[in-house]
Amino acid sequence: MGQSESVLILGGTGQAGTGAAALLRQWHPALPLTIAGRDIDRARRVADELGAATAATIDLRRGDLGLPADRRYSAVVAALWDDRLHGLRFAQHRGLPYLSISSGLVDIAPEVVAGAQRANAAPILVASHYCAGAVVLAALHSARRFDRIDAIRISAVLDELDTGGPAGTADLQRWSTATSAGLVRRDGVFTWVTGPDAQAVVRRTDGTDLPGQSIAILDVTSLALATDAPDVRFDFAVGESAGRRRGEPASFEVRIDLEGAGPGGAPIRRSRYLVHPAGQRPMTATGIALGVERLLGLRGEAVAPGIHTPETLLDPAYAVERMTETGAYFIGAPGDS
Repeated sequence: MGQSESVLILGGTGQAGTGAAALLRQWHPALPLTIAGRDIDRARRVADELGAATAATIDLRRGDLGLPADRRYSAVVAALWDDRLHGLRFAQHRGLPYLSISSGLVDIAPEVVAGAQRANAAPILVASHYCAGAVVLAALHSARRFDRIDAIRISAVLDELDTGGPAGTADLQRWSTATSAGLVRRDGVFTWVTGPDAQAVVRRTDGTDLPGQSIAILDVTSLALATDAPDVRFDFAVGESAGRRRGEPASFEVRIDLEGAGPGGAPIRRSRYLVHPAGQRPMTATGIALGVERLLGLRGEAVAPGIHTPETLLDPAYAVERMTETGAYFIGAPGDS
């Protein structure tokens, strides 16, 4: 990769984009970055703070994204909803790795079909999981002591003051419009649940409860297929986080419950919270940055063209190491063994 070829971050002035760019700059100081957004002044401010970065305006309504024809890039990151798939097509036409985070389970069909129709064009990392795959990788890291996984339950609290800015709020609204049903794996079958079956109680780290519900999210399919667990569920609640209840900033908290068997078939259960005192932004940023690092071959072998998900490319132990560097940590939850 030449120095003139930079990582094009669409939505690079938003919370997810700026956070991921900052981590990439920290991990790889010489990596060229292009911060692309609608507001050029804001993009320039972000680029100037990063160093070794340029700013650009983009128009997602155009197939060329409104970018100069002579500009060269090493990868395309959609840190916002690529609603017309122009970012994906831009990457495919140039053979560039592409990463997206905002499609959600209900919106990935166009990406998957576009990837299948041009399977040899470019590697596509579908990372529209919770926090761009960070939670999936954390759960798989917790699963390493199991010989068999029977059930996985993820319970996430999103503070209503920590939804990720206008783009993140728009994503949540779009997903809730697409479906109010949750997707679970039950007895090996992926099943849509509604009404009472979808309702859940999500317990915060301080032991208090929030009403939540099962949601349709890629974490369910990724974890189910990566572990062969017949029962997988992701419950989600929006409300005041434990951090804010203590008078601190909004915190990120996800409970990971695993049931199965260890060596020799002995039943074991693991229940832990993954916590970040600064909220979901550093977790999402870490998920994106890990994906970009891997797609560029800055860690690991070159990624082949085709459709990929975070757990197929990234080492969970390394991912957790990077998460903890940003301030994330695990604590035991009631029921841990």
